[in-house]
Amino acid sequence: MTHTRTALALAAAALAALATGCSSSDSDDTEANQDVAYTVTGDDNRGAQTYLDVEVETADDLEAVFDAVIADLDEDGGYFVDINCSTGATEAADNRLANGRYARGDSGAAATGLPAGESEFEPVAAATCPAE
Repeated sequence: MTHTRTALALAAAALAALATGCSSSDSDDTEANQDVAYTVTGDDNRGAQTYLDVEVETADDLEAVFDAVIADLDEDGGYFVDINCSTGATEAADNRLANGRYARGDSGAAATGLPAGESEFEPVAAATCPAE
């Protein structure tokens, strides 16, 4: 009976992983979650605060990118997410596309000032990617 439960639990975990996509804590991995593509290029943990730098190839669906990034987080804390254009900045355009923060758990609430479980997303007005 124990082996059956273990096998069922492993099968359920495998199906869940297939349904939600792969996630990784490596900071240089390209992620594809919820049909959005992004690369986490920086992960700076400062106690209860973690600063994530994310790069994208296009300014399309930035809020979906933010939602995918925070959906992959599994540790309590305050997360500050900067979404940047992968082509970099030009004289006419900065590469910052959006900023967000997310409070995961009580320590995240203390670190961000948001209620636990809440997030805040703010796109940069008139930002383009690739930079023009």
